[in-house]
Amino acid sequence: MPEGHTVHRLAAEHQRMFGGRRVAASSPQGRFAEGAARLDGRVPVEADAHGKHLLVRFDHDVTLHVHLGIYGRYVFGEVPAPEPVGAVRLRLEGPGGYADLRGPNRCELLEPGDVKLLRDRLGPDPLRADADPEMAWRRISRSRTPVAVLLMDQSVVAGPGNIYRAEVLFRQGVDPRLPGRRLTREQWAGIWGDLVTLMADGVRDGRIDTVRPEHTPEAMGRPPRVDGHGGEVYVYRRAGQPCLVCGTPVRTVELASRNLFWCPGCQPPAPED
Repeated sequence: MPEGHTVHRLAAEHQRMFGGRRVAASSPQGRFAEGAARLDGRVPVEADAHGKHLLVRFDHDVTLHVHLGIYGRYVFGEVPAPEPVGAVRLRLEGPGGYADLRGPNRCELLEPGDVKLLRDRLGPDPLRADADPEMAWRRISRSRTPVAVLLMDQSVVAGPGNIYRAEVLFRQGVDPRLPGRRLTREQWAGIWGDLVTLMADGVRDGRIDTVRPEHTPEAMGRPPRVDGHGGEVYVYRRAGQPCLVCGTPVRTVELASRNLFWCPGCQPPAPED
């Protein structure tokens, strides 16, 4: 599933391509025909993202809400657009190009009140200027749930996925199994600060890189990471490989139905109170 930085990049691309210009909307697949008809001939006013949710507001105050889920993806191109290929749920086409949406988890139109309800269900997004990390801290500091699970809960923090949660916990030296209520405020400040910085880098670069300068392939004289997810990371999908910092084999375990990665050497269990 795309992490939050990807959805913010999609919002920026929608704004660049369609913002302020009338678009043609269609649903070649037919599953969003009624919604596309309401958008056809309208003007996208603002494209925004909150966590993993793309929100494109149109001039008649109706908002297109897209959640890509596991299988959803966008294809952008120049006009004239080619004939749609495959199951295209929604095509937007304007002077700046076209966008084809395939396989989203959600593709729907929301009224203003519905948009507010959606936003109210989501935690603070590290990529948004209006994010309040205290909202997340209040929930984390009262919870017995492991911090690694809390960071994947979009109602606690909106945007991070499996990669960012593994990497920020490593960078901050936090045992991912630590109950939220045992996390210190200083540790939370470090986690939040890392999310803000690393996710902004992801928006800029279009990939997730989390290693510090002294641990890059060039600095360490090691081969670059080869993985479909791209990017240089410390622990994500490196189970059994030596930690780039201490050499301890990276471990993995399933936690809340997701694979968790961490270094026992750099992220030792916190002492019991």
